[in-house]
Amino acid sequence: MIYVVIAFLWAAIWLYLLLGGADFGAGILELFTSDKNKSKTRKTVYRVIGPVWEANHMWLIIAIVILFVGFPKIYTLMSVHMHIPLVIMLVGIIARGTAFTFRHYDAVVDDMQVVYNKIFQYSSFITPFFLGIIAASTVSGAIDTEAKDFLSAYVYSWLNWFSIAVGLFTVSICGFLAAIFIIGETDTEEDKRRFIQKAKFMNIAAVITGGLVFIIAYLEGIPLAQWIFGNPIGTIAISAATLSLIILWKTIDKKNAVQLRILAGFQVSMILLSLTYEHFPNIILLKNGEYLSLMEYQGEEKTIAALAWALLLGSLFILPALYYLIYSFQKKGKVH
Repeated sequence: MIYVVIAFLWAAIWLYLLLGGADFGAGILELFTSDKNKSKTRKTVYRVIGPVWEANHMWLIIAIVILFVGFPKIYTLMSVHMHIPLVIMLVGIIARGTAFTFRHYDAVVDDMQVVYNKIFQYSSFITPFFLGIIAASTVSGAIDTEAKDFLSAYVYSWLNWFSIAVGLFTVSICGFLAAIFIIGETDTEEDKRRFIQKAKFMNIAAVITGGLVFIIAYLEGIPLAQWIFGNPIGTIAISAATLSLIILWKTIDKKNAVQLRILAGFQVSMILLSLTYEHFPNIILLKNGEYLSLMEYQGEEKTIAALAWALLLGSLFILPALYYLIYSFQKKGKVH
């Protein structure tokens, strides 16, 4: 049953990156939109993500619950040593959701709308940025469980150039996913062309920041290239991601929404696979050379079995309901 739990953990992280990433990316696109087009972009973003934006955080909640229940030692270590970026990320989620709601449903339209817009845009950037920082910190070997001072224990474990580079890469990926998704939801050819340009811009940014991640990893002695290209699965996955990128660029002007979404989702999925395969089942690498393994630090056997059954049975209710939610609002949008 442990493999069922791990599969759900990986799936929750994957779906949060894809669906939640596209959600955050909508705000990132708005942040990097000219003042002339901001209002138009804002209306498009609201129409596309408004009905389902909160549902995307379900995947993050599932991942946290799995770690808390199934892997308490791993959850504890992350909560203690990464509490600063975790709090910033959670504050970003709350601030973003609050601003998104008030800027559309506030009974009084006044200058506060400008404040709500800024909060939404910047929190949409900050949240995935710190999500990337947290992910990078777990594998960078910077977490020092033997630290004797506050900075070494709770700041330097995540505040380093490698984590910052991964944070910027995550932001670029989110913006790219959002632009690709919105292309298929636009009403006019002008809007389609505008979001195609945004998708290209964010994809270029992802390539540049991805290269920066490799450069900084090399300078800081993190064997990132070895992790990815040192095994057949990683090599195949990153090659497939590169191939899908080439195909996407060749077909993006044809505006085939379904094909573009499949290619973008596949590309991001292959990148995630290439980065996680080499470490499995090790989820955290520590500064002293030790690691925390999902197999070695799992909870009691009965707890894992109960958690696995809860996830399996819960998915029978959650997944159809989520599909119906998305389907309903897409159908409603087409009617109007």
